[in-house]
Amino acid sequence: QVQLVESGGGLVQAGGSLRLSCAASARTFSNSAMGWFRQAPGKEREFVAAINWHDGSTYYLDSVKGRFTISRDNAKNTVYLQMNSLKPEDTAVYYCAARPGVGRATAPQLWNYWGQGTQVTVSS
Repeated sequence: QVQLVESGGGLVQAGGSLRLSCAASARTFSNSAMGWFRQAPGKEREFVAAINWHDGSTYYLDSVKGRFTISRDNAKNTVYLQMNSLKPEDTAVYYCAARPGVGRATAPQLWNYWGQGTQVTVSS
């Protein structure tokens, strides 16, 4: 059974930090690129970051480069999103996703598996 479970969301002031975690089933995690997307109210779901399985290459939305870091622990079947210098415009529901192949795929429809989402709210 495919399962992605996010955790770590919450309320933080602008300039603060949060770390999101996504625990995956071993079958889902192995040989899969892992990614994070977000969706703000009234907006489409957008790509935030992704990381490859085979070489660890990472990809980021331009507006989060230098502030967010994606990483994965293959032994724990977990992917993380460290978010620093948070801004109010980062407020959204954040979703973990998985797909076979590489992570450089920004369209949500290219990702096969999704978590239930975790709310991140950044106050000004």
